[in-house]
Amino acid sequence: MSPSPVIEVRNVFKSFKTVQAVQGVSLTIMPGQFVALLGPNGAGKTTLVEMIEGIQKPDRGEIRILGKPWKGNEKELRQVIGLSLQETRYIEKLTTYETLRLFGSFFGLGKERVEEVLHLVGLEEKRKAYTVNLSGGQRQRLALGIALINLPRILLLDEPTTGLDPNARREIWEILRNLRKSSDTSMILTTHYMEEAEQLCEQIVIIDEGKILKEGTMEDLLGEDASLKTLDDLFTALTGRRLHD
Repeated sequence: MSPSPVIEVRNVFKSFKTVQAVQGVSLTIMPGQFVALLGPNGAGKTTLVEMIEGIQKPDRGEIRILGKPWKGNEKELRQVIGLSLQETRYIEKLTTYETLRLFGSFFGLGKERVEEVLHLVGLEEKRKAYTVNLSGGQRQRLALGIALINLPRILLLDEPTTGLDPNARREIWEILRNLRKSSDTSMILTTHYMEEAEQLCEQIVIIDEGKILKEGTMEDLLGEDASLKTLDDLFTALTGRRLHD
């Protein structure tokens, strides 16, 4: 018996006044699958993820998490999702350990899970540091630890490495690679970094102006045309623009 999808997005639309943020998007994600939503700023990536995580409601279309709609199942579904937004604000006078304890308490989790997460995201040495004193990379690792505290079946990361230096970015990548090896968590990652999508995700969805332009593995996306060497080449061929324009 084949596994059921953990996320199903069916012909979803979302507009804000005159802006059509998401236009007829359909997407299926299976258990353990790591999927990148790759596109420039303003492509509709964040809006799509916010609808998947139940923050926004589609104007039309349907979203199911583990086969269930958000309406009437909010409490149950929030227990199985971990999320990290582009910017996370912390209580500055709490330590790293206290912050993880706070979020763990929301799920009835105790000290043992906090210790596991501190090790997982490499913040043992910063356990007593106030969050206000953490570097940008450490703050993002803490945000990832919060997203993972409840052992989520679904992890939603919105531009988790934006603004980080290359070393801090690679530290986040290594945490996610280890997660992929050790669990069956499914992940959606929004990014405009081609290398990030290539390094972390088996399935890449190229999105622009609220529409999916193409999706597949790297081999699928680049294999049809020998002149295409990178995802930026493909994006240019599809849109006439570079990914970072």
